[in-house]
Amino acid sequence: MYKCTVISHLYVTMKRRGFLSKAVPASIVLPSLINGLSVQAFGASPIISALTAAAAETDQILVLIQLNGGNDGLNTVIPFDQYGNLANVRSNIVIPENKILKLDGTDKTGLHPSMTGMQSLYNQGKVQIIQSVGYPQPNFSHFRSADIWATASDSSQTLSSGWMGRYLNEEYANFPTDYPNSSMTDPLAIQIGAFTSPTLHSHSGHMGMAISDPTNFSNLLQSSQDIAPDTYAGKELTYIRQVTQQTQKYAEVIKKAASRVTQQAEFPSGNLAYHLKIVSRLIAGGLKTRVYMVSMSGFDTHSLQVQASATHTGAHATLLSKVSEAISAFMTDLKLQKTSHKVLGMTYSEFGRRIRSNSSGGTDHGTAAPLFVFGDNVQKGILGTSPVISPSATFEDNVPMQYDFRSVYSTILKDWFNVTSTTLGNVMLKNFQNLPIISSTKPTNTPTVSELTEAADQVLINNYPNPFKGFTTIKYITAGGHTLIQIFNQQGMLVKKLVDAVQTQGTYEIAFVDEGYPAGVYYARLQNGAKQQVRSIILVN
Repeated sequence: MYKCTVISHLYVTMKRRGFLSKAVPASIVLPSLINGLSVQAFGASPIISALTAAAAETDQILVLIQLNGGNDGLNTVIPFDQYGNLANVRSNIVIPENKILKLDGTDKTGLHPSMTGMQSLYNQGKVQIIQSVGYPQPNFSHFRSADIWATASDSSQTLSSGWMGRYLNEEYANFPTDYPNSSMTDPLAIQIGAFTSPTLHSHSGHMGMAISDPTNFSNLLQSSQDIAPDTYAGKELTYIRQVTQQTQKYAEVIKKAASRVTQQAEFPSGNLAYHLKIVSRLIAGGLKTRVYMVSMSGFDTHSLQVQASATHTGAHATLLSKVSEAISAFMTDLKLQKTSHKVLGMTYSEFGRRIRSNSSGGTDHGTAAPLFVFGDNVQKGILGTSPVISPSATFEDNVPMQYDFRSVYSTILKDWFNVTSTTLGNVMLKNFQNLPIISSTKPTNTPTVSELTEAADQVLINNYPNPFKGFTTIKYITAGGHTLIQIFNQQGMLVKKLVDAVQTQGTYEIAFVDEGYPAGVYYARLQNGAKQQVRSIILVN
């Protein structure tokens, strides 16, 4: 059983980066601004600020909700069509089938009983569920996996720049000099209730770090500085003071925006709901800020995930209830403020949990997991199919990946923020499939969620013989364009890439040869445009 100790993210970040070692501030924690809550205004945090630097003019906003600890996806989005196998491998924590919340238009997938708010939003067409989101060669460390999500790197590489830092470096190379200005008077991005992501780098070096206890704001109010020594440290100090002055200016526009809103919908208790209430208030107050980040911890459920006597209740149920109620209230308030049309929200976690539960009534670090995208402009539905669950899954087995998280990032940049193809390539470093996430009235070559769902029963990839010994022939159908065939093992690891090429439309065959792999179940994954399909294949020795 994989155990871990979660320690202060800020402390680890500071130790990891080296406190004030060639560092400059990504954020300054402002004095109490709104109902006693400190708000961080970020101009140089690469994980979020780059979104605000989209070349195209837009008033569209992204709200990122990070579920820290690794959310158990199989206990969140529950497969009715795999329920028998799920109950077999999770007998001590499985949710009773009659308690699972049903969703309009599908009999294959339901939600945890505590997520009535998300159920209602889904049935209204305001939520999309993306199944089995992850990345090849998954890492089971909280911090390393979080870094991979932040930098959009391959798991085998360590990048010194964040995926948004790369974008920021292209669009705002001279930031913070001359900001705020007449074209951008407001913070580029705002994170509420937490410190910045550790992804604080661009190609030009450090983008900054959080300073949690600034003092002496008198100079800031007067936009003046004491003279710093003409040394490396002195130059860094000058930069820190410059960003601090800038942040104080941002404090004024934040307070003005908050003061414009005098009435909001009712929000439940809890930090996540409170922070989303602040986000809605700032959006309604007219800030041009494009990206907001909030987070919630507690999802590292190695033990006591459920109440043994009533598995639909317990620690995880409480967490999911808070997430669901907070998002539901947020959407209600956005509608009240008449701003819901320009807001897109997304939940994510650094990884999911294992297929089989452990003996402590919990689940251990896993790989792929579902995420939610919500807002007026999402395509309603479920992208992907229920995860394949073997009735003989071991404690090491994981949910096979269906969608690379970088495809979600890339789609949001392209279809929500209207980022150009050139900039997208520079930011994401590779080409990733475009997914049907955002509703659009423009002609597009990307099939809709409904079209993909209708075609889900079509067999696009299979193999013969199956089970096999020595080798098997993978047969697949491509509609043309970029085609990718990958083989994953039950631990979620990529063991072979068979095809990665642009192909013409047609049916193809390729051999998968046993190169000394252990016997067991493997997964053949086809990706072709927005289409993907995963099939299990069995190797015997």
